[in-house]
Order: sequence, then C-alpha cells, then structure tokens
Amino acid sequence: MSILAEKLSSILKRYDELTALLSSAEVISDIKKLTELSKEQSSIEEISIASKEYLSVLENIKENKELLEDKELSELAKEELKILEIQKSELETAIKQLLIPKDPNDDKNIYLELRAGTGGDEAGIFVGDLFKAYCRYADLKKWKVEIVSSSENSVGGYKEIIVLIKGKGVYSRLKFEAGTHRVQRVPETESQGRIHTSAITVAIMPEVDDVEVTLNPSDLKIEVFRAGGHGGQCVNTTDSAVRITHLPTNISVSMQDEKSQHKNKDKALKILKARLYEKQIEEQQLANAKDRKEQVGSGDRSERIRTYNYPQNRLSEHRINLTLYSLEEIMLSGNLDEVINPLIAHAQSQFE
Repeated sequence: MSILAEKLSSILKRYDELTALLSSAEVISDIKKLTELSKEQSSIEEISIASKEYLSVLENIKENKELLEDKELSELAKEELKILEIQKSELETAIKQLLIPKDPNDDKNIYLELRAGTGGDEAGIFVGDLFKAYCRYADLKKWKVEIVSSSENSVGGYKEIIVLIKGKGVYSRLKFEAGTHRVQRVPETESQGRIHTSAITVAIMPEVDDVEVTLNPSDLKIEVFRAGGHGGQCVNTTDSAVRITHLPTNISVSMQDEKSQHKNKDKALKILKARLYEKQIEEQQLANAKDRKEQVGSGDRSERIRTYNYPQNRLSEHRINLTLYSLEEIMLSGNLDEVINPLIAHAQSQFE
C-alpha cells in the first residue's frame, strides 16, 4: 500500500471511530464533547468521501491488472484500466488539495474594519470606495452585510466603518485583505491635477463565540457617555454611548450607533472579542512565519499589501508580485476574485 493510501485509510478509520462515538450515550450527554467531535467529523467528511472513492479505484485497478492474464477478458480490462487511471489521477489531485491544512476560521463570518490612514479626506473617500467594492463582492457571493458602526467625514467618506459579513466561506475568501491598502489618484478636491498618495487600513476579524474568547469582567473598564460627546464615567441614564477597554491588552472599543446603551454595550463586546481573537491569530502567524517565510503576509494591518493606481488603471498586489491593469473594472464590478484567487493559490502552494 502506498503512503497516500495508508494516510487515507487512517482518515477513514478515524471517521468511523467518530461515527461510533457520536452515537454513544456518554458523548450525547456531554454537549461540549458532542460539539467537539461533531466539528472534527465534519472537518474530515469531504476527504473521507474522496478517500473511499480513491481506495475503491485502487482496488479496481488491482483486479483489472489481474484480468490482463485472462485472454477472454484482457481487452476489456485494458479499456477499463485506462478509465480507472484517469479517475485515479483526478482523485489524487483533489485529495492533495483536501489534505492541505484547513484554517479553523475559514467558515466563520467576519467583522470587516476599514479605517482612513494618511491622506486626510482622500483616505476617507477611498475607505468608502473600497467598502462599496467589498459590498459588491458580497452580493456576488450571496453574503449579507450589516453595518455595525460608522464614522463619516465631511466629504462623503468614512473615518472608519465596521461591518459584519455573514455567509459561506467569508473568512476563507477575505482573510488576505488585512493590511494597508495604498491609493494613488487625483482627488476630486485637487484643482491642479496632482496625484496624491493615501492609505487606509483593513482588519479582518473572525466572528467568535463565548467558548472561543472568554472575558473576565475584572479585566474590563466600561465607560458610558453621550453619543457624539467625550468619554467619561457617568451614571446618567440618558448616556447611551459605550466604551469598553480590555485592561490587559489596552484594546478599546467605542460604540454609539444605537440609541440603547444595552445594544451599544452588546455590539462593543462582540467587536472587542473579535479584536482579541484577531490578536491571537496574529501572534500565531508570527510564530508560524519563523518556519514558513514565504507566507502570504502576516495579516498585520501595518503591512502594505496592495496599491491602487488609478491614472494607470493598475492594481498591484505586492505579496505575490501580481499586477492587473483592470482596476476600475474590479472596483466597479466587485469581482475581487481576480486578486483573491491568486492569493489563495499562493497560500496553498506553501503546503505542497
């Protein structure tokens, strides 16, 4: 038996073990264990189906090779072997992809945060432009976009906007968007036609549940204040805006979009958990980077990952040296797959 066949056999054995465990009274009565084992089985279900098919093809190849010795059946066996070898090759290609380590966050919804950086009003305008492109992309993927928090600037852009994007495989498609996005173009407010360079930052934070990130109340500093006003501890019941600071990390989240203090607190806690989880991911990626230097970025929002040059209609993805001369079309259509697919392919190639 080949090394691949042995590996697939062990996966099938584990899948069958999980099936038995999930039907046992001991596991059914333990919600935590049931959830844990169900997730594990779900994660290997696709590779298990492919493994069964592959091992069946190997068995059929073996049987047909034996039939080559039979004069009456040899021609039929030859034809059958041609078909089986093609199936074997196709399955091996698919299985190699399935064996690439899966990011445990790939199926999660995300919080997408865009924030204006250098460039003043023009940076804020580009936050709006990129946000619209992400919304169009979400439409193409049948995802749902919900604005959680936004802060507009005076020229129709955003100082910051945070949205929750829900749907199948959201994190897997958008996780490489994290970092600094640079834009080069002539701003509408520029009277002399000079090209300006601005930058915005994008953060991609998986939506997490209480099991994945637990917050100790003693680690939180919660302040309430009037929406649009300055922060400060206050017991005035008319104050609806909320700021929550995680003292061990000094990560702070302010929320004032809702009229209800309770709703603002709930939203702020969810964003805080997502940011803390993102911090864990970044720390893990930095550790992994020591072993894998050719990764697609660190996910660090300070890393310049992409340039949007409007005068040249050029989009440059710096991490994989990809240049596309269809910037305006990509932004207007939202077809970000032209950039995202090569990024995913590059990331997968690091595991081959």
